[in-house]
Amino acid sequence: MAGIYLHIPFCAKRCLYCDFFSNTQMSYKEEYIEALLEELELRCSYIGNEGIETIYFGGGTPSQLRPDDFKRIFDTIYRLYNVTDCKEITLEANPDDLTAEYVSSLRTLPFNRISIGIQSFREEDLRFLNRRHTALQAMEAVKRCQDNGFCNVSIDLMYGLPHQTLEEWEKNLDKAISLNVQHISAYHLIYEEGTSLYKLKEAGKIKPVPEEVSVAMFSLLMDKLKGVGFVHYEISNFGKAGFFSLHNSSYWMGKKYGGFGVSAHSFNGQTRQWNVSSLFSYIKGMKTKHPDIEEEFLAEHTKYNEFIITGLRTMWGIDLNIIKEQFGEFYYNYCLHQARRPIERGLLKRENTTLKLTREGIFISDGIMSDLLYI
Repeated sequence: MAGIYLHIPFCAKRCLYCDFFSNTQMSYKEEYIEALLEELELRCSYIGNEGIETIYFGGGTPSQLRPDDFKRIFDTIYRLYNVTDCKEITLEANPDDLTAEYVSSLRTLPFNRISIGIQSFREEDLRFLNRRHTALQAMEAVKRCQDNGFCNVSIDLMYGLPHQTLEEWEKNLDKAISLNVQHISAYHLIYEEGTSLYKLKEAGKIKPVPEEVSVAMFSLLMDKLKGVGFVHYEISNFGKAGFFSLHNSSYWMGKKYGGFGVSAHSFNGQTRQWNVSSLFSYIKGMKTKHPDIEEEFLAEHTKYNEFIITGLRTMWGIDLNIIKEQFGEFYYNYCLHQARRPIERGLLKRENTTLKLTREGIFISDGIMSDLLYI
């Protein structure tokens, strides 16, 4: 089974921290959708004859599209791809887009999962991040989705903001828990080079929170959500049983996926492809049926490294038997050798044939993954 990712780049305004490809020129929406439909047709063979298990509309802000826009995209997907066994269809949305009329209209479409970008329930945080919704709008959006029959709602939260205290983060978590959602993604603020946030830091106008505060916030996150029944199934993701993100899990499990839209990435087990990060070049390429796409054929050590990075992020860890079967004795022995010290330090644990991060290991997961990579 494979997944389909569709990148909808349009945003009403750009957030302070975002380094995803986005564009505020909604006047190009119609041309972009036409290009997206063309790409779905041109590249439908990339993932072979795999059945589609998940469809994910990400961005940007996919909720900037109207119901008729989605209908055209779904009609094309359903015509070209085998969606008989499709289990999960996700829409990323901004809270202020989820009006009563809009949410009601979504029920006429195949969406069965809504992922709402809330980030914070504190007004000062939202203004700092240049979000365009209020805390009240966020809470109303969640309830509106629930009232309209969406029983798989995820929200995004962000922590480690400049000047954010542990007490403020706990209040955010308490508010999130009170909404009775099925899934929470929580990400530490990252100062990505080129973003407005990065420029403020470089100019000395803001400072990252101290490391000990970041660690305390992550600890609180894990403890709070575990205490109310969430499963910490990936470093940044927590879900109630039966409500893990199938689409994102497919990335971590090495499944095939086709990425469509400007700057989108694809993977078919042997190669990676990625579209040009220019709205105009993307549209032009699809119009002329000569898409601007780069491709990388994955070497064996690259596949092994990706297996380590994606697998160790999850509660399932990495299966040593799979390493032996897919990559051979050399990589199997190499992995065991490199894992010895993290195991001795209590950062990794071996359960039968599986290596997993311990709670202590999660805090320095990047370093442990790096130790196991073949360079």
